[in-house]
Amino acid sequence: MQTAPAIRTTRLLLRAPIIEDADAIFEEYAADPTVTHYLTWLAHGSKETTASFLRAKIHGSQTRKDLSWAITARDSDRVIGMIDARFQGHRVEIGFVLGQKHWGQGYMTEATTALAEWCLGQRGIFRVWAVCDTENTGSARVLEKSHFQREGLLRRWAMHPNKSSLPQDVYVYGRVR
Repeated sequence: MQTAPAIRTTRLLLRAPIIEDADAIFEEYAADPTVTHYLTWLAHGSKETTASFLRAKIHGSQTRKDLSWAITARDSDRVIGMIDARFQGHRVEIGFVLGQKHWGQGYMTEATTALAEWCLGQRGIFRVWAVCDTENTGSARVLEKSHFQREGLLRRWAMHPNKSSLPQDVYVYGRVR
């Protein structure tokens, strides 16, 4: 089975998620309506929903087209967030989430920078990109601090079911080699 390779940063370990991470994911962020407000999936109402979601993520990694990394502190194996890479030919779209109590500490910038660099180091990959809701200033700042450039506005692009039943405008960010 193919999984995401471990990526180590100064303070973090990005590793392949395992089903045993479900409880931590549920408790850290998946059930938190503040954290999930701008995400494309609904906040989880049960640990079983999180386990099912995690099984799908693990299965998706087998294709090597959709890789997920659990984000942990280097001194702890407890998952505090997750970051994904969806391979699309010569480009990779990333998405990320981090538990609220870990916001403001630079963890997501560290993880996003490391993943972007890893992706751009892969053969045939020339672009890493992401979108974020126009009101999501925290994620926009993470992308900017991770050396992504805002390239434009995509109108009515993404569904954020925790925010609205209508498609939302997003900014598109890119980083290229």
